[in-house]
Amino acid sequence: MTAFMRTVFVAGLLIGLAAPFAAAQDQDVEGSKDHPLISRYPGSYIAKYLTKEFDEFALPLGPVDVENTITKNQPLEGKITRIVYVAPAGRTVLEVFRNYQDALKKGGFETLFTCGPQGCGSTVANAYANSGDNLDYWGPQHGIHYISAKLGRPEGDVYVSLLVDDQGPDSRTNAELYVIEVKPMESGLITVDAASLANDINRTGHASVYGIYFDTGKADVKPESDATMSEIAKLLQGDSTLKLYVVGHTDNQGALDLNMDLSLRRAEAVLSALTTKYAVPASRLKAYGCGPYSPVASNDNEDGRAKNRRVELVKQ
Repeated sequence: MTAFMRTVFVAGLLIGLAAPFAAAQDQDVEGSKDHPLISRYPGSYIAKYLTKEFDEFALPLGPVDVENTITKNQPLEGKITRIVYVAPAGRTVLEVFRNYQDALKKGGFETLFTCGPQGCGSTVANAYANSGDNLDYWGPQHGIHYISAKLGRPEGDVYVSLLVDDQGPDSRTNAELYVIEVKPMESGLITVDAASLANDINRTGHASVYGIYFDTGKADVKPESDATMSEIAKLLQGDSTLKLYVVGHTDNQGALDLNMDLSLRRAEAVLSALTTKYAVPASRLKAYGCGPYSPVASNDNEDGRAKNRRVELVKQ
C-alpha cells in the first residue's frame, strides 16, 4: 500500500461514519484543519490547533512513574501538528480511541506504545499532554487511553502521539493528536568566519558557535558542519599561541545527567574532528560539557532552546 493509499484509507475509514453525526458537529477553531494523514472521529470539532514547521518533540514510549515523569521517550525533530478534537456528546473515550487505533493499524502505522487506565500510570495525561510544546493543565483522569505509532516513508517517517480522555466540555471525550513529520532542519543558514571568532574571543574571552550540527541526542558532527569547522581551524592556524576550551552546551529538555554527558561528548567530537581532520595539535584544545547550566536565552520556547544548544570556544 502506497503512502497516498494509506492517507486515503485512514481518512476514509473515519469520514465514512460522519453522516449520522454531521448535524451535531460544533465549529472548528479558526484556521484549523485535519491533518492530511489522519482524519477526525465523525462529528468531532477542532478545539485547539497548532503547527510548527520545525520543532522538537519527546514521543512517549513508556508509562508514567510516581513523579509524573514519562519513563521512556524518543526525541524527534521535524514538522509538528497539534490538534485537539472534542468528540460528539455520548461518545466514550474507549469508542473514540479504538476507532483511531484501528485506523492507524489499517493505515500501515506500527504501534510503538499504548496504554489504558490501568497501564499508563497516575495522572498520565499531565505528562503525555506536555510531552510537546503544550502548556495545558491536565489533572487526574478516568478512562484515559494513549497510543504512539510510526509510519515509515521514503520521504520521512511520520509519528503519531494520541491521547484520548474525558476532559472535554461537559465531560465530552477529548482526542489530543500530535503528528510529527520527521525531516532535516534547513541548515547552512548560519555562517561564521575566523575573523569574527577571533574578534569575539579577543573582546569577551569566548565565542558562541551555532554552525556545528548534530542529530538529536547524538554526538556525531554532521557533514554540513564542515564550513564552520574549517573556520575554527583557520582561527587556530592563524594564531599558533591560541589555546581553547571547547565547551558543549544543551537546552534543559530531558534528564540532567544525560544532557551533561551529551554536551561533553559533543565537545569531544568537535575536538576530535579538529585534531584528526584539520591537524590541530591536541595540546591546544580541551573539551568540557556544561549541559544546561549556562543558558543564553529562555528554555521556555524553541527559539530560546535553539540558542542554548551550542558549542563555545573559550580562551584558556
